[in-house]
Amino acid sequence: MKTRVLTGITTTGTPHLGNYVGAIRPAIRASQDPNNEAFFFLADYHALIKCDDPDRIARSRLEIAATWLAAGLDPQKVVFYRQSDIPEIPELCWLLTCVTAKGLMNRAHAYKAAVDQNREQGLDEDDGVTMGLFSYPVLMAADILMFNAQKVPVGRDQVQHLEMARDIAQRFNHLYGKGQSWFVLPEAVVDEEVATLPGLDGRKMSKSYNNTIPLFEGGLKSLQAAVARIVTDSKLPGEPKDPESTHLLPIYRAFASADQVQSFVEDLKAGLAWGEAKQRLVYVIEEELGPKRETYARLMANPDDIEDALALGARKARELARPFMEQLREAVGLRNTVKVSKQSKAAKKKTARMLSFRLSDDTFRFKLVSATGQELAISEPHADPKQVGAIIRNLQERASDIVIEPVGELNYRLVLAGEKIAQGAECESSQARDELMKQVRQALDELVQE
Repeated sequence: MKTRVLTGITTTGTPHLGNYVGAIRPAIRASQDPNNEAFFFLADYHALIKCDDPDRIARSRLEIAATWLAAGLDPQKVVFYRQSDIPEIPELCWLLTCVTAKGLMNRAHAYKAAVDQNREQGLDEDDGVTMGLFSYPVLMAADILMFNAQKVPVGRDQVQHLEMARDIAQRFNHLYGKGQSWFVLPEAVVDEEVATLPGLDGRKMSKSYNNTIPLFEGGLKSLQAAVARIVTDSKLPGEPKDPESTHLLPIYRAFASADQVQSFVEDLKAGLAWGEAKQRLVYVIEEELGPKRETYARLMANPDDIEDALALGARKARELARPFMEQLREAVGLRNTVKVSKQSKAAKKKTARMLSFRLSDDTFRFKLVSATGQELAISEPHADPKQVGAIIRNLQERASDIVIEPVGELNYRLVLAGEKIAQGAECESSQARDELMKQVRQALDELVQE
């Protein structure tokens, strides 16, 4: 049995080299594991919590989708979709909100950090805190529980949200399970060995530090310009360098082979110039990313291709989400009234009945139908529908007096007081006819009992 793994990507910016090495590349490799059933989604509802610039959100959705596809994500083999394309997710979010304690949300790190910052600045504790920020963990729980993901790769800062998702799932199961668990309890997967690249200034590569190296945007020239700005020491060409102290080595190691890394280290110790070292870094990065950048450029120039991939993912996701959401609605009591009425009627024992119907020549007939819906006999045509209705009422009252007579070897008719009232269906054999006549008698007896 495959393990269901789910990964979300918030659409608030353009991916950089650190995102690729730390998250995108390992996630795509994991998706290629035949033991995994991989779900990837663009967390565009989450993005609204952090960003109120519509153009930025729209651009980011396009860029991030193109990035993941260009990096090797196969929409045929995974479920790749936009969060906002799955209406069942916000609906589930509301169901979960209704069972989530406010006290649990009060303990969320992001909310507590906002409160602490407001206190330090002498502001009201909840100044600038939206309900989106406050209830962010519930939406994250809905993302995960909608598809009953078993494993969720996260950074350490997101582990608390996984624990909250488990708490919320357990609460829902307890209230509405009635002997079954609607949700599996997801497990956080924290990769302690995940690569964290240094940025241009040596700190962790992050958009918040404005020290990133672009992944695809800007092409090779942009990559070269960014690498050229990586801070190094002032040692001149020919002077030995300490490889472990330079920010170039961790980035080089993330893209180069073991042999290339060993050669790079030895050359730095031998006095390799920083300019040439940076050129080598560009070379190994470009060797892996160049073909992917071409794919990215093609996708960005043809957004319909991106839309097709996301539409495919949305269809696959909703094939799972729709029926599951129906079950959850039933579980909490949001049952369709028409469905309930039909179920109530279906619970009653079905019996035979007489039905009237209109022909194309504006005449009317009635037929005897078994409890299973099989047509057993049909009347001659009548001009007046009221007359047909009166005949049906009379026959229902006198059903026990109706005689079933064989006609030849393959047919039969219904007779009341010596008059033919309906003709039976022609059968393939006399044995089949006799069996059908028994069903007619049973149907007439059911009419008497009614």
